[in-house]
Amino acid sequence: MSSSIAATRLSVLDRSRTREGEDAREALMGTVALAAEVERLGYHRFWVSEHHGVPGVAGSAPTVLAAAVAAATRTIRVGTGGVMLPNHQPLVVAEQFGVLESLFPGRIDMGLGRSVGFTDGVRRALGRDKKDADDFAGRLDELLGWFTGVRSAHPGVRAYPAEGLRVPPYLLATGGGAAIAAAAGLPLVIGDLKGRAKVVAAIERYRADFRPSEWSEEPYVVVAGTVVVAGTEEEAARLLVPEAWALAYSRTEGVFPPLVPPERVEGLPMTARQREFYESGLRGHVYGTEEQVGDALERVLKETAADEILVTTSTHDRAALLDSYRRLARLAGLTSVNT
Repeated sequence: MSSSIAATRLSVLDRSRTREGEDAREALMGTVALAAEVERLGYHRFWVSEHHGVPGVAGSAPTVLAAAVAAATRTIRVGTGGVMLPNHQPLVVAEQFGVLESLFPGRIDMGLGRSVGFTDGVRRALGRDKKDADDFAGRLDELLGWFTGVRSAHPGVRAYPAEGLRVPPYLLATGGGAAIAAAAGLPLVIGDLKGRAKVVAAIERYRADFRPSEWSEEPYVVVAGTVVVAGTEEEAARLLVPEAWALAYSRTEGVFPPLVPPERVEGLPMTARQREFYESGLRGHVYGTEEQVGDALERVLKETAADEILVTTSTHDRAALLDSYRRLARLAGLTSVNT
């Protein structure tokens, strides 16, 4: 077991991916069940995501799902990775997290993102436009103001039960997100486990420009990505196949499909463009045996000096997915807890 991995928090983000033949209920219950399992394994936090109009993803209401996860667990931190702030009024987001924190005090995280709808049709249905992401910093400031009581934009209005509560905010970095996190004094969540130069540079700038705030006195970096651990490197690589094909299909057909078994994918005819996206979807992840993954994560930590690793793995076989999380917990030396 590596000393640096053992000293680093390890967490899970689940996107409630549907599998072929499943309905949304099965996918959502699978997320809740997975949260209980990773809590027993000793992971630090469990987050859920926000996707709209995506048939292959059941998690469209992250604060609702977070409530179900928190109710089914006892010790693990629960939150969102993230609520897409341009899609919502800051007051409503504050109220939702105020309710969560009131129900599950000391366990709720408020992960926030900048994305706006997956397609033009979804954006129209949400009453949003791509330009709504342009004022993300302003929306973020308003949201945090509902918790602190600073309501300059809406005098006389108060957010109940959010006001006075401290729900830790985390900012998911896309585009200029790292700079916004630094200016606001918030923890940063950034996706990359391969140490790409531009990501490492963004993390370094974030730390250099960080302004201490009432939310965080020091920079805090969470590096997110796919990690798969199996008995052999070949087995681990195969577990990446269903999600890689779903990504390729979505890029070429405009629909993000449910996950199918890898053997189905391996026999599918693909266009040249689909093959390109598919092979791209297989790259950029950490996978292999416990020893291989341990070495790879060591490199990630050396390059980024991350405080936490957030694992976002999806595959068709739920048993294999849980086995991967068990193996990852073992190599990181996590301590199982009784729930």
